[in-house]
Amino acid sequence: MSPTSPQSLQERFAPQLACFGCGPANPQGLRIRSIVEGDRVVADWTPAEHHQAFPGVVSGGIIGALLDCHCNWTAAHTLMKERGLDTPPCTVTAEYSIQLKRPTPLGPLRLEAGPVSQEGDKVVVEGTLTAGGKVCATCRGTFVAVKPGHPAYHRW
Repeated sequence: MSPTSPQSLQERFAPQLACFGCGPANPQGLRIRSIVEGDRVVADWTPAEHHQAFPGVVSGGIIGALLDCHCNWTAAHTLMKERGLDTPPCTVTAEYSIQLKRPTPLGPLRLEAGPVSQEGDKVVVEGTLTAGGKVCATCRGTFVAVKPGHPAYHRW
């Protein structure tokens, strides 16, 4: 993070998180940085060669991990804001699906996500992954705040 970069949700609320997709404490992970911009949550991320499925194209599994984690943090932020909390509740993925629209190149990528609906502890989020201004993948998922006793409850 550069001195002028805003602090991501992950860095602010879960600096010790070891998640492969979004954990700041996982040196081998993707380490996405989800930033709140108005009513959307965005992240800029650049893949490396080892994220390829074939030359010049990002693996669909990596794309899925990026969208899953980014949309999960969008859901957590949505619940925090809606409930007037100082910290987000820990959320997990209940279900999600991605659509790969076109090959995703190795260059800089942009993730954007926003809530579609919220009911109780469940938030439905839609997200997009773009490269060079073109939509490469979309996601729709349901994310749920977990309660004490759930294995993920204390992860952040």
